[in-house]
Amino acid sequence: MAGGQRRPTVAPMDVSRASSAPSPLSVVIAGGGVAALEAALALNDLAGDQVSTTLLAPEPDFVYRPARVLEPFALSAAHTYPLDEIARELDLGLVRDGFKWLDASRSVVHTEQGKQVRYDALLLAMGAQLRPAFEHALTIDDSRLDAQLHGLIQDVEGGYVHSIAFVAPSAMPWPLPIYELALMTARRAYDMQVELSVTIATPEDAPLGVFGGSVSDAVGRLLASNGVAVVTSAHCSVPASGHVSIHPGDRTLVVDRVVALPQLFGPSTPGVPGGPRGGFIPVDSHCRVRALENVFAAGDATDFAVKHGGIAAQQADCAAEAIAALAGAPVEPKAFAPQIRAVLLGAAKPLYLSARLTGGHGSDSEISETASWSPPAKIAAKYLAPYLESRDGGGPG
Repeated sequence: MAGGQRRPTVAPMDVSRASSAPSPLSVVIAGGGVAALEAALALNDLAGDQVSTTLLAPEPDFVYRPARVLEPFALSAAHTYPLDEIARELDLGLVRDGFKWLDASRSVVHTEQGKQVRYDALLLAMGAQLRPAFEHALTIDDSRLDAQLHGLIQDVEGGYVHSIAFVAPSAMPWPLPIYELALMTARRAYDMQVELSVTIATPEDAPLGVFGGSVSDAVGRLLASNGVAVVTSAHCSVPASGHVSIHPGDRTLVVDRVVALPQLFGPSTPGVPGGPRGGFIPVDSHCRVRALENVFAAGDATDFAVKHGGIAAQQADCAAEAIAALAGAPVEPKAFAPQIRAVLLGAAKPLYLSARLTGGHGSDSEISETASWSPPAKIAAKYLAPYLESRDGGGPG
């Protein structure tokens, strides 16, 4: 498909087709992140000309967000990929607009700019909404992490900050970034010969407990060797600047700065079901949205507990298989069977973590200085990782 004639970047309802040829299934993908691009690539591979795919994305670019933890330390910059270039390469339609509400009875998406985009199958990949959990903490936002933390790291280097708490809210988002930030901050202080106390306070029962015992034990040793303290099973509040109250136990940390992960919430889009906890979209084992016909969802917007780019890509693959089957492609859709793979930055070398997820906990967990997947990217995605690697000759890591 990618090598043929390009379709114009307009909504499917505006594209005329010859009546003599079977009409391809009109697929709309709402979003421009990992799940959206993985699904588009999967559909190209699985269904080819049997689908006509359009991205509905409010932002102009896809940003490789996991690499943003490096930016405050002047180590690297997250790669940015213009969506219009990706759309041309993959022969996708592109509508630069936001998803406003869904009229499922008419199979129509209404956009923020007032457009109506018809679909035969719809994939919701809008991501989650981020909100601060603590009034008196600096809540990280990976869309502007360098701007948020660059000054803090400079204050550490200058010896003006002597203690930092990295805090996760009780409704856990993806926890890896605070471990990376804590490790890199501690190592920067050590390199600058600055005394700095670094503490992670997390509701997890063990460091990175989602990966299971082998990974958690190794990460715990790594943190200790770098002087990072960890308080687990900690349900925190930040009642005042520099004060972290930890429950149970009524313990209080008094620090110079508090850096926190955000809370995540579902998209709360009219016409789209939201689950009882946080408004996340309820999906079945094939990532179909419950109670809606030919509507699927993947990524952080869904009610799957683990919010991670690799998980989003696996959900996108499941949804793409089901959509390809709807289009008549010879595909047997497989149920979602999550396997989590991640790269932990901040140690002397990147560490590659993996586990199968069963019942929300990791099993068969592994940690290594070499990846068990290829390419060895932070987002392990069947289609997106090799695609990005081919675009920039080695990938964003």
